[in-house]
Amino acid sequence: MANDRRRLIGRVTSDKMEKTVVVEIERRKMHRVYKKVIKSTKKVYAHDETNAIEVGSVVQVVESKPLSKTKRWVVEQVLETPGGRVLQPISGDVDVEPAATEGEAES
Repeated sequence: MANDRRRLIGRVTSDKMEKTVVVEIERRKMHRVYKKVIKSTKKVYAHDETNAIEVGSVVQVVESKPLSKTKRWVVEQVLETPGGRVLQPISGDVDVEPAATEGEAES
Protein backbone atom coordinates (compact mmCIF):
# COMPACT_ATOMS: atom_id res chain seq x y z
CA MET A 1 0.00 0.00 0.00
CA ALA A 2 1.60 3.26 -1.13
CA ASN A 3 1.30 6.41 0.90
CA ASP A 4 1.90 10.10 0.18
CA ARG A 5 4.29 10.80 3.05
CA ARG A 6 7.34 12.92 2.31
CA ARG A 7 10.68 11.14 2.45
CA LEU A 8 13.94 13.05 2.83
CA ILE A 9 17.59 12.01 3.02
CA GLY A 10 19.92 13.66 5.51
CA ARG A 11 22.90 13.19 7.81
CA VAL A 12 22.60 12.59 11.57
CA THR A 13 24.27 15.42 13.52
CA SER A 14 23.29 14.52 17.09
CA ASP A 15 22.17 11.40 18.97
CA LYS A 16 22.35 12.66 22.55
CA MET A 17 18.61 12.29 23.24
CA GLU A 18 16.79 9.08 24.07
CA LYS A 19 15.16 7.54 20.95
CA THR A 20 15.64 10.80 19.03
CA VAL A 21 18.23 11.91 16.48
CA VAL A 22 18.78 15.29 14.85
CA VAL A 23 18.94 14.97 11.07
CA GLU A 24 20.35 17.80 8.95
CA ILE A 25 18.81 17.97 5.49
CA GLU A 26 20.80 19.86 2.87
CA ARG A 27 19.12 21.42 -0.14
CA ARG A 28 20.88 23.00 -3.12
CA LYS A 29 19.10 25.49 -5.33
CA MET A 30 20.26 27.88 -8.01
CA HIS A 31 19.61 31.58 -7.35
CA ARG A 32 17.20 32.88 -9.96
CA VAL A 33 19.05 36.17 -10.59
CA TYR A 34 22.72 35.50 -9.80
CA LYS A 35 22.76 31.84 -11.01
CA LYS A 36 24.85 30.80 -8.03
CA VAL A 37 24.16 27.50 -6.27
CA ILE A 38 22.91 28.24 -2.78
CA LYS A 39 23.10 25.59 -0.08
CA SER A 40 20.47 25.70 2.65
CA THR A 41 20.12 23.29 5.55
CA LYS A 42 17.21 22.36 7.77
CA LYS A 43 17.37 20.38 11.01
CA VAL A 44 14.58 18.00 11.93
CA TYR A 45 14.07 15.78 14.96
CA ALA A 46 13.46 12.15 14.02
CA HIS A 47 12.34 9.16 16.09
CA ASP A 48 14.86 6.30 16.37
CA GLU A 49 13.19 3.37 18.11
CA THR A 50 16.34 1.23 18.38
CA ASN A 51 18.49 4.11 19.69
CA ALA A 52 21.40 2.66 17.68
CA ILE A 53 21.99 5.22 14.91
CA GLU A 54 25.32 7.01 15.22
CA VAL A 55 26.39 10.55 14.38
CA GLY A 56 27.47 10.83 10.74
CA SER A 57 25.08 8.20 9.38
CA VAL A 58 23.08 9.01 6.26
CA VAL A 59 19.43 8.16 6.88
CA GLN A 60 16.08 8.38 5.14
CA VAL A 61 13.34 9.96 7.26
CA VAL A 62 9.61 9.81 6.64
CA GLU A 63 6.84 12.14 7.78
CA SER A 64 4.66 10.91 10.65
CA LYS A 65 2.07 12.06 13.12
CA PRO A 66 3.34 14.38 15.86
CA LEU A 67 5.25 12.27 18.38
CA SER A 68 6.19 15.16 20.70
CA LYS A 69 6.35 18.96 20.68
CA THR A 70 9.11 19.04 18.03
CA LYS A 71 9.29 15.50 16.65
CA ARG A 72 7.37 14.93 13.36
CA TRP A 73 9.68 12.50 11.51
CA VAL A 74 10.68 8.83 11.88
CA VAL A 75 13.91 7.22 10.65
CA GLU A 76 12.84 4.79 7.94
CA GLN A 77 16.21 3.28 7.02
CA VAL A 78 19.94 3.82 7.39
CA LEU A 79 21.56 4.27 3.99
CA GLU A 80 25.20 4.68 5.06
CA THR A 81 27.09 4.21 8.32
CA PRO A 82 29.63 6.77 9.63
CA GLY A 83 32.59 4.73 8.36
CA GLY A 84 31.40 5.21 4.80
CA ARG A 85 29.93 1.74 4.42
CA VAL A 86 26.93 1.94 2.10
CA LEU A 87 24.11 -0.30 3.31
CA GLN A 88 21.60 0.59 0.55
CA PRO A 89 22.15 2.11 -2.90
CA ILE A 90 21.28 5.79 -2.51
CA SER A 91 19.96 6.43 -6.01
CA GLY A 92 18.37 3.66 -8.03
CA ASP A 93 19.70 0.23 -8.86
CA VAL A 94 23.39 -0.26 -9.51
CA ASP A 95 24.49 -3.02 -11.89
CA VAL A 96 27.93 -4.29 -10.99
CA GLU A 97 29.57 -6.80 -13.29
CA PRO A 98 32.06 -9.16 -11.63
CA ALA A 99 35.68 -8.68 -12.64
CA ALA A 100 37.09 -11.37 -14.93
CA THR A 101 39.62 -13.67 -13.33
CA GLU A 102 42.97 -14.42 -14.97
CA GLY A 103 41.78 -17.81 -16.27
CA GLU A 104 38.71 -16.32 -17.93
CA ALA A 105 40.59 -13.38 -19.46
CA GLU A 106 42.98 -15.68 -21.38
CA SER A 107 40.22 -17.83 -22.93
